[in-house]
Amino acid sequence: MTDISAIYVRLPNWIGDVCMALPSLHALLDTGKPVIVCARPWAKALLSGYPLAGFIEMTGSWTQNRRAVAQSRRQYAGKGATVGLLLPDSLSSAMAFRLAGLQCAGYRDDGRSLLLKWPIRKPKPRPHAVESWYGLTQTALTTWKLPCPIGRPSETLGLKLPVSANAQASSSLSEAGLTDTPFILIAPTATGLHKGQVKVWPHFNALTLRLQQQGYTVVMCPPPGERDDALRNAPAALCLDPLPLDAFVALTQKARLVICNDSGVSHLSAAGNALQLTLFGVTDHERTGPWSPKAHCLGQMRQWPELDNVTEKAISLASK
Repeated sequence: MTDISAIYVRLPNWIGDVCMALPSLHALLDTGKPVIVCARPWAKALLSGYPLAGFIEMTGSWTQNRRAVAQSRRQYAGKGATVGLLLPDSLSSAMAFRLAGLQCAGYRDDGRSLLLKWPIRKPKPRPHAVESWYGLTQTALTTWKLPCPIGRPSETLGLKLPVSANAQASSSLSEAGLTDTPFILIAPTATGLHKGQVKVWPHFNALTLRLQQQGYTVVMCPPPGERDDALRNAPAALCLDPLPLDAFVALTQKARLVICNDSGVSHLSAAGNALQLTLFGVTDHERTGPWSPKAHCLGQMRQWPELDNVTEKAISLASK
Protein backbone atom coordinates (compact mmCIF):
# COMPACT_ATOMS: atom_id res chain seq x y z
CA MET A 1 0.00 0.00 0.00
CA THR A 2 0.96 3.70 -0.05
CA ASP A 3 3.87 4.58 2.21
CA ILE A 4 2.63 4.90 5.78
CA SER A 5 3.45 8.13 7.58
CA ALA A 6 2.00 7.25 11.01
CA ILE A 7 0.18 4.53 12.93
CA TYR A 8 -2.64 5.42 15.33
CA VAL A 9 -3.44 2.69 17.84
CA ARG A 10 -6.56 2.68 19.99
CA LEU A 11 -5.77 0.93 23.26
CA PRO A 12 -8.43 -0.69 25.49
CA ASN A 13 -10.10 1.20 28.33
CA TRP A 14 -8.99 -0.92 31.31
CA ILE A 15 -5.62 -0.92 33.05
CA GLY A 16 -5.17 -4.67 32.81
CA ASP A 17 -6.05 -4.68 29.12
CA VAL A 18 -3.55 -1.92 28.34
CA CYS A 19 -0.88 -3.99 30.09
CA MET A 20 -1.83 -7.03 28.03
CA ALA A 21 -1.58 -4.91 24.86
CA LEU A 22 2.07 -4.00 25.53
CA PRO A 23 3.53 -6.65 23.19
CA SER A 24 1.37 -5.19 20.42
CA LEU A 25 2.62 -1.68 21.18
CA HIS A 26 6.23 -2.93 21.12
CA ALA A 27 5.65 -4.47 17.69
CA LEU A 28 4.22 -1.21 16.35
CA LEU A 29 7.12 0.86 17.71
CA ASP A 30 9.63 -1.60 16.26
CA THR A 31 8.46 -0.68 12.74
CA GLY A 32 10.19 2.67 13.12
CA LYS A 33 7.04 4.52 12.11
CA PRO A 34 5.59 7.27 14.31
CA VAL A 35 3.09 5.69 16.72
CA ILE A 36 0.32 7.78 18.23
CA VAL A 37 -1.44 6.15 21.17
CA CYS A 38 -5.14 6.87 21.73
CA ALA A 39 -6.16 5.82 25.22
CA ARG A 40 -7.73 6.87 28.50
CA PRO A 41 -5.87 9.73 30.24
CA TRP A 42 -4.39 7.52 33.00
CA ALA A 43 -2.49 5.46 30.40
CA LYS A 44 -0.19 8.41 29.68
CA ALA A 45 1.68 7.91 32.96
CA LEU A 46 1.86 4.15 32.46
CA LEU A 47 3.42 4.60 29.01
CA SER A 48 5.68 7.51 29.94
CA GLY A 49 8.80 5.45 29.23
CA TYR A 50 8.00 5.03 25.52
CA PRO A 51 9.10 7.24 22.60
CA LEU A 52 5.57 7.88 21.34
CA ALA A 53 4.94 10.34 18.53
CA GLY A 54 1.83 11.46 20.38
CA PHE A 55 -0.74 10.60 23.02
CA ILE A 56 -4.40 11.48 22.47
CA GLU A 57 -6.65 11.28 25.51
CA MET A 58 -9.83 9.35 24.80
CA THR A 59 -13.10 10.32 26.48
CA GLY A 60 -16.50 8.67 26.66
CA SER A 61 -17.66 10.62 23.60
CA TRP A 62 -16.76 9.18 20.21
CA THR A 63 -17.42 12.55 18.55
CA GLN A 64 -14.86 14.26 20.80
CA ASN A 65 -12.43 11.43 20.11
CA ARG A 66 -12.97 11.81 16.36
CA ARG A 67 -12.19 15.52 16.51
CA ALA A 68 -9.02 14.92 18.54
CA VAL A 69 -7.73 12.27 16.13
CA ALA A 70 -8.64 14.36 13.07
CA GLN A 71 -6.75 17.34 14.47
CA SER A 72 -3.68 15.19 15.13
CA ARG A 73 -3.74 13.78 11.59
CA ARG A 74 -3.26 17.23 10.06
CA GLN A 75 0.45 17.16 10.86
CA TYR A 76 0.83 14.20 8.49
CA ALA A 77 -1.14 15.71 5.60
CA GLY A 78 0.62 15.02 2.29
CA LYS A 79 3.26 12.81 3.93
CA GLY A 80 1.68 9.42 3.23
CA ALA A 81 -1.13 7.26 4.55
CA THR A 82 -2.16 7.33 8.20
CA VAL A 83 -3.54 4.00 9.40
CA GLY A 84 -5.32 2.92 12.53
CA LEU A 85 -5.22 -0.25 14.62
CA LEU A 86 -8.24 -0.84 16.84
CA LEU A 87 -7.65 -3.19 19.75
CA PRO A 88 -11.09 -2.65 21.36
CA ASP A 89 -14.06 -4.36 19.68
CA SER A 90 -16.44 -1.44 20.11
CA LEU A 91 -18.42 0.26 17.36
CA SER A 92 -17.67 3.69 18.84
CA SER A 93 -13.89 3.26 18.56
CA ALA A 94 -14.25 2.28 14.89
CA MET A 95 -16.52 5.25 14.21
CA ALA A 96 -14.13 7.72 15.83
CA PHE A 97 -11.14 6.49 13.83
CA ARG A 98 -12.91 6.03 10.48
CA LEU A 99 -14.69 9.39 10.55
CA ALA A 100 -11.39 11.04 11.48
CA GLY A 101 -10.09 9.80 8.12
CA LEU A 102 -8.08 6.77 9.21
CA GLN A 103 -8.01 3.51 7.31
CA CYS A 104 -8.39 0.96 10.09
CA ALA A 105 -7.64 -2.65 10.91
CA GLY A 106 -9.51 -4.41 13.69
CA TYR A 107 -11.49 -7.46 14.63
CA ARG A 108 -14.94 -7.89 13.13
CA ASP A 109 -17.40 -7.26 15.95
CA ASP A 110 -20.29 -5.10 17.11
CA GLY A 111 -21.54 -4.59 13.54
CA ARG A 112 -18.57 -2.44 12.58
CA SER A 113 -17.09 -4.30 9.60
CA LEU A 114 -18.16 -1.60 7.12
CA LEU A 115 -16.09 0.94 9.07
CA LEU A 116 -12.93 -1.14 8.79
CA LYS A 117 -10.63 -1.08 5.78
CA TRP A 118 -9.18 -4.36 6.98
CA PRO A 119 -11.76 -6.36 9.00
CA ILE A 120 -10.10 -9.40 10.58
CA ARG A 121 -11.83 -12.50 11.89
CA LYS A 122 -11.27 -13.41 15.52
CA PRO A 123 -9.27 -16.60 16.15
CA LYS A 124 -11.08 -19.69 17.39
CA PRO A 125 -10.82 -21.06 19.97
CA ARG A 126 -10.27 -17.75 21.75
CA PRO A 127 -6.66 -17.44 22.90
CA HIS A 128 -5.35 -15.41 25.82
CA ALA A 129 -6.01 -11.69 25.36
CA VAL A 130 -2.28 -11.00 24.91
CA GLU A 131 -2.13 -13.49 22.04
CA SER A 132 -5.38 -12.24 20.53
CA TRP A 133 -4.25 -8.61 20.28
CA TYR A 134 -0.73 -9.62 19.24
CA GLY A 135 -2.12 -11.75 16.42
CA LEU A 136 -4.30 -8.84 15.27
CA THR A 137 -1.24 -6.60 15.27
CA GLN A 138 0.80 -9.12 13.28
CA THR A 139 -1.94 -9.39 10.66
CA ALA A 140 -2.19 -5.60 10.35
CA LEU A 141 1.57 -5.12 10.02
CA THR A 142 1.80 -7.85 7.39
CA THR A 143 -1.07 -6.25 5.46
CA TRP A 144 0.65 -2.86 5.64
CA LYS A 145 3.94 -4.44 4.48
CA LEU A 146 5.76 -3.23 7.58
CA PRO A 147 8.31 -5.16 9.67
CA CYS A 148 6.44 -7.79 11.65
CA PRO A 149 7.59 -10.08 14.48
CA ILE A 150 7.18 -13.80 13.92
CA GLY A 151 5.67 -16.29 16.34
CA ARG A 152 4.12 -15.84 19.76
CA PRO A 153 4.53 -12.78 21.97
CA SER A 154 7.35 -12.73 24.51
CA GLU A 155 6.62 -14.49 27.80
CA THR A 156 7.03 -11.14 29.59
CA LEU A 157 5.11 -7.92 28.95
CA GLY A 158 8.26 -5.83 29.31
CA LEU A 159 6.89 -2.45 30.35
CA LYS A 160 9.52 0.26 29.87
CA LEU A 161 9.73 2.57 32.88
CA PRO A 162 11.37 6.00 33.12
CA VAL A 163 14.02 6.58 35.80
CA SER A 164 11.60 8.89 37.60
CA ALA A 165 9.23 5.98 38.32
CA ASN A 166 11.84 4.14 40.36
CA ALA A 167 12.74 7.35 42.19
CA GLN A 168 9.10 7.99 43.14
CA ALA A 169 8.64 4.44 44.43
CA SER A 170 11.84 4.70 46.50
CA SER A 171 10.74 8.06 47.91
CA SER A 172 7.37 6.60 48.94
CA LEU A 173 9.07 3.77 50.81
CA SER A 174 11.51 6.17 52.43
CA GLU A 175 8.68 8.38 53.71
CA ALA A 176 7.09 5.29 55.27
CA GLY A 177 10.34 4.30 56.94
CA LEU A 178 10.78 1.23 54.72
CA THR A 179 13.97 2.10 52.86
CA ASP A 180 15.77 -1.11 53.84
CA THR A 181 12.77 -3.19 54.92
CA PRO A 182 11.66 -6.17 52.80
CA PHE A 183 7.91 -6.01 52.34
CA ILE A 184 4.93 -7.81 50.85
CA LEU A 185 2.61 -5.66 48.76
CA ILE A 186 -1.10 -6.52 48.87
CA ALA A 187 -3.93 -5.10 46.78
CA PRO A 188 -7.16 -5.92 48.62
CA THR A 189 -9.50 -4.20 46.14
CA ALA A 190 -10.89 -4.72 42.64
CA THR A 191 -13.22 -2.33 40.86
CA GLY A 192 -16.54 -3.36 39.37
CA LEU A 193 -18.37 -6.66 39.32
CA HIS A 194 -17.95 -9.72 37.13
CA LYS A 195 -21.35 -11.08 36.13
CA GLY A 196 -22.77 -9.55 39.30
CA GLN A 197 -20.10 -11.03 41.57
CA VAL A 198 -17.54 -9.20 43.72
CA LYS A 199 -13.98 -9.80 42.51
CA VAL A 200 -12.32 -9.32 45.92
CA TRP A 201 -10.98 -12.26 47.93
CA PRO A 202 -12.59 -11.89 51.40
CA HIS A 203 -9.65 -12.74 53.69
CA PHE A 204 -7.01 -10.07 53.08
CA ASN A 205 -6.94 -8.80 56.65
CA ALA A 206 -6.67 -12.28 58.12
CA LEU A 207 -3.84 -12.98 55.68
CA THR A 208 -2.11 -9.72 56.66
CA LEU A 209 -2.20 -10.66 60.35
CA ARG A 210 -0.79 -14.10 59.63
CA LEU A 211 2.04 -12.68 57.53
CA GLN A 212 2.83 -10.12 60.22
CA GLN A 213 3.01 -12.91 62.77
CA GLN A 214 5.66 -14.50 60.54
CA GLY A 215 7.68 -11.28 60.62
CA TYR A 216 6.68 -9.83 57.25
CA THR A 217 5.89 -6.14 56.71
CA VAL A 218 2.65 -5.90 54.74
CA VAL A 219 2.04 -2.78 52.65
CA MET A 220 -0.69 -1.57 50.30
CA CYS A 221 -0.81 1.42 47.95
CA PRO A 222 -4.36 1.84 46.60
CA PRO A 223 -5.42 4.62 44.21
CA PRO A 224 -7.43 7.47 45.79
CA GLY A 225 -10.78 6.06 44.71
CA GLU A 226 -10.09 2.68 46.33
CA ARG A 227 -8.39 3.83 49.53
CA ASP A 228 -11.48 3.53 51.74
CA ASP A 229 -12.22 0.02 50.45
CA ALA A 230 -8.59 -1.00 51.00
CA LEU A 231 -8.60 0.26 54.58
CA ARG A 232 -11.86 -1.58 55.21
CA ASN A 233 -10.63 -4.83 53.63
CA ALA A 234 -7.17 -4.87 55.25
CA PRO A 235 -6.96 -2.37 58.14
CA ALA A 236 -3.91 -4.11 59.60
CA ALA A 237 -1.73 -3.34 56.56
CA LEU A 238 0.43 -0.22 56.23
CA CYS A 239 -1.20 2.09 53.68
CA LEU A 240 1.07 4.20 51.46
CA ASP A 241 0.02 7.35 49.63
CA PRO A 242 -1.17 6.82 46.03
CA LEU A 243 1.41 6.70 43.24
CA PRO A 244 1.21 7.30 39.47
CA LEU A 245 0.87 4.04 37.56
CA ASP A 246 4.47 3.92 36.36
CA ALA A 247 5.76 4.47 39.92
CA PHE A 248 3.33 1.85 41.22
CA VAL A 249 4.80 -0.70 38.80
CA ALA A 250 8.25 0.21 40.14
CA LEU A 251 6.88 -0.41 43.65
CA THR A 252 5.75 -3.92 42.67
CA GLN A 253 9.29 -4.61 41.49
CA LYS A 254 10.67 -3.63 44.90
CA ALA A 255 8.26 -5.89 46.80
CA ARG A 256 9.29 -9.35 47.87
CA LEU A 257 5.85 -10.52 46.71
CA VAL A 258 2.64 -8.97 45.39
CA ILE A 259 -0.67 -10.55 46.47
CA CYS A 260 -3.74 -9.36 44.62
CA ASN A 261 -7.11 -10.17 43.11
CA ASP A 262 -7.63 -10.71 39.40
CA SER A 263 -7.48 -6.97 38.80
CA GLY A 264 -5.40 -4.21 37.27
CA VAL A 265 -2.73 -4.72 39.94
CA SER A 266 -2.17 -8.28 38.77
CA HIS A 267 -1.45 -7.04 35.25
CA LEU A 268 0.64 -4.09 36.43
CA SER A 269 2.75 -6.56 38.41
CA ALA A 270 3.07 -8.72 35.32
CA ALA A 271 4.06 -5.66 33.28
CA GLY A 272 6.89 -5.08 35.76
CA ASN A 273 7.75 -8.81 35.91
CA ALA A 274 7.27 -8.78 39.68
CA LEU A 275 6.77 -11.96 41.68
CA GLN A 276 3.04 -12.20 42.32
CA LEU A 277 0.28 -14.38 43.72
CA THR A 278 -3.09 -13.67 42.08
CA LEU A 279 -6.31 -14.95 43.64
CA PHE A 280 -9.23 -16.06 41.48
CA GLY A 281 -12.82 -16.79 42.44
CA VAL A 282 -15.18 -15.34 39.84
CA THR A 283 -13.05 -15.01 36.69
CA ASP A 284 -11.10 -17.33 34.36
CA HIS A 285 -7.32 -16.97 34.30
CA GLU A 286 -7.02 -18.90 31.01
CA ARG A 287 -7.99 -15.85 28.93
CA THR A 288 -7.23 -12.83 31.10
CA GLY A 289 -4.83 -14.06 33.77
CA PRO A 290 -1.48 -12.32 34.33
CA TRP A 291 0.97 -12.84 31.44
CA SER A 292 4.20 -13.50 33.31
CA PRO A 293 6.44 -16.44 34.19
CA LYS A 294 6.62 -15.01 37.73
CA ALA A 295 2.84 -15.03 38.24
CA HIS A 296 1.35 -17.71 40.47
CA CYS A 297 -2.41 -18.23 40.59
CA LEU A 298 -4.69 -19.80 43.18
CA GLY A 299 -8.44 -20.40 42.95
CA GLN A 300 -10.70 -20.77 39.95
CA MET A 301 -14.03 -19.71 38.55
CA ARG A 302 -16.70 -19.95 41.29
CA GLN A 303 -14.20 -21.13 43.93
CA TRP A 304 -12.00 -18.79 45.96
CA PRO A 305 -8.86 -20.33 47.49
CA GLU A 306 -8.89 -21.08 51.21
CA LEU A 307 -7.04 -18.79 53.64
CA ASP A 308 -4.70 -21.60 54.74
CA ASN A 309 -3.70 -22.36 51.15
CA VAL A 310 -3.03 -18.71 50.35
CA THR A 311 -1.00 -18.23 53.53
CA GLU A 312 1.13 -21.29 52.83
CA LYS A 313 1.74 -20.30 49.19
CA ALA A 314 2.52 -16.67 50.09
CA ILE A 315 5.08 -17.62 52.72
CA SER A 316 6.67 -20.12 50.36
CA LEU A 317 7.05 -17.53 47.59
CA ALA A 318 8.16 -14.68 49.87
CA SER A 319 10.85 -16.79 51.51
CA LYS A 320 12.64 -17.59 48.26
